[in-house]
Amino acid sequence: MTESQAGDTPVSRAREAELALADPAYREAVVDLLGVLSYGEISAFERLAEDAKLAPTLEDKVAIAQMAAGELGRVERLHGRLRELGADPFVAMAPFGAAIDQFHEHTAPSDWYEGLVKAFVGDGLADDFYREIAAYLDAGTRELVLSSLEEGPHAAFVVDRVRAAIARDHRLGGRLALWGRRLMGEALIQAQSVAAEREALSALLAGGVDRPGLDLAALGRMFARLTERHTERMSELGLDA
Repeated sequence: MTESQAGDTPVSRAREAELALADPAYREAVVDLLGVLSYGEISAFERLAEDAKLAPTLEDKVAIAQMAAGELGRVERLHGRLRELGADPFVAMAPFGAAIDQFHEHTAPSDWYEGLVKAFVGDGLADDFYREIAAYLDAGTRELVLSSLEEGPHAAFVVDRVRAAIARDHRLGGRLALWGRRLMGEALIQAQSVAAEREALSALLAGGVDRPGLDLAALGRMFARLTERHTERMSELGLDA
């Protein structure tokens, strides 16, 4: 789908969505995307709630709990849209459990700081991938997806805690830099697995007669953007990518 033009109205956007969703393959892709986002939010909530146990102070524990609550708070809007499309949210989420759970199993943090870096870098990589997919959606669905991926105010909390810890112990910075590289590799594997295993999402990226898709060159540029944004996030934390 092309980007909405400045003169678009709610009526024209609704018509755009109606026409797009009349295509069964496109509708299936939207259901898949909303399903994986929903499961990802729930999984992030569970993981952050678990990470709160590692918090060194009560203030840190509360901050992580608030981050977890923010993840869970986005789920209802995604589920509401799935129901509007006539889909069962829990059926839509089910196919993505294995890939996302495997990512979290492979990247279980060993301490508080690895958990913080994962919350900022690992989740950020996955979100960036879904933002790339959102470019191929109708305007209304795209806005819902992008709003569910917005970074909350607690990102600054993570940056502050990690930078302060590195300033106290420079050896920690080297360990966390290696951890960030591992997260990058695992997140890309997860993203590729999700796209490859779901034909509807692959078809969405491939394009169609009414919209452009990603050829090999464009796919390469997409992964270059993901890598660049990862590098920026690592830099924000004071780490080398």
